[in-house]
Amino acid sequence: MLDKSFNFIKKIKRNFFPFYKNKELRFVFNKLQEGFPKDTIAARFVGGCVRKYLSNDEIDDVDIATILNSDEIKEKFKNTDFRIVDTGIKHGTITLISKKFKLELTTLRKDLETDGRHAEVEYINNWQLDSERRDFTINAIYLDINGNIFDPQNGKKDLKNKIVKFIGDPQKRIEEDYLRIIRFIRFKIMYDFKLEPTTCKAIKLNLSGVKKISKERILVELYKILNLKNFMNLNQSTDLKEIFTLIFPEFKNLRRLERLIKICDHSQVSINLLLAILLIDDQDTHEYFSHKYNISNNIKDNLNSLAKNFRLIKQKKSFFNKDLEKNIYLHNKNYLINLNILNFVLNSSTKLTDFSEILNRILKSKTHKFNIDGKYLIENGMQQGTLVGKALKEIEEEWIKNNFQITKERVKEIIHSYSN
Repeated sequence: MLDKSFNFIKKIKRNFFPFYKNKELRFVFNKLQEGFPKDTIAARFVGGCVRKYLSNDEIDDVDIATILNSDEIKEKFKNTDFRIVDTGIKHGTITLISKKFKLELTTLRKDLETDGRHAEVEYINNWQLDSERRDFTINAIYLDINGNIFDPQNGKKDLKNKIVKFIGDPQKRIEEDYLRIIRFIRFKIMYDFKLEPTTCKAIKLNLSGVKKISKERILVELYKILNLKNFMNLNQSTDLKEIFTLIFPEFKNLRRLERLIKICDHSQVSINLLLAILLIDDQDTHEYFSHKYNISNNIKDNLNSLAKNFRLIKQKKSFFNKDLEKNIYLHNKNYLINLNILNFVLNSSTKLTDFSEILNRILKSKTHKFNIDGKYLIENGMQQGTLVGKALKEIEEEWIKNNFQITKERVKEIIHSYSN
């Protein structure tokens, strides 16, 4: 009932205060329109922001298509409060950054020649031709600053019916940019799991082209896929699951999602945890994945840590029992909750009641804080230098071992031992 009320309020707000009525956005559009007659439309919103606006979704990025070229855009905004960034000047894209917005402005264009990775383009002022070079009908819906829709590919109808399809010939669209295969999978998971036979065939015929795409571009799309709330239902579509695993063979444990759904919804699972659930196994697949895609050190360290502690859980029954408070101190409660989820999903012998019992134990456990620092040691007779760190570590280890207790006398004894 609360969800329905929230969605109703959001719909009312969207109708009376649509995003395009924002003063800052209107300023940008007025700037772009300067010098053009009223019957010439200089700029329109396009892509994700229009799609999300029409679907009552949260708008987190704003793309603007314009008939102005990069130099003209920069000239228009050089004396404004916007910071101008040449993010994709080769592709006719300029980014305008303010405190509230990061706007990507791209000149209308048509592709002259493509090789599956890069395209040679010609800048144009024809909105119809610009729409024809885009990937999917739902991404070729344009919206002007007054809320008027321009929909040359009938994308609004497809969006309403949750249909994701390529503009024109799927084979041709894919050959222009092989990343569109992964983007297609993303939008299919987002909106509709059904896969048309002709599109499915075109994708399978061109899967080898994915190898031409940089690992960085692929990883960006993969993270977007893993972020989708419908991703956990991927096993419902045999075709999509097959294509996904052909592109990402490391994700051979997708069946684990069925066990994950029993205890979590998507909002409770971070990308870090999802990667751990799908990759950690006896073959160290997570290490291969980390190397192949050169993932960030933060995610790599998290995968390695979860893999290491998952092995400890299998070896030591005390991990979630006698050693629970110690492990909460060494990591934190959220980390232990994630480990509990990982253990349940990967270890089929773990019962739901066991998972719930451990979760309650984690939530109710004390959180300890080590209040002794280097300054305290020096104030109590420790000489400054490298030995302070060693003494501090020894005191902390003994404090943990003695159930998070240590006397002042014992601390002084350790300080004295390092002073001789």
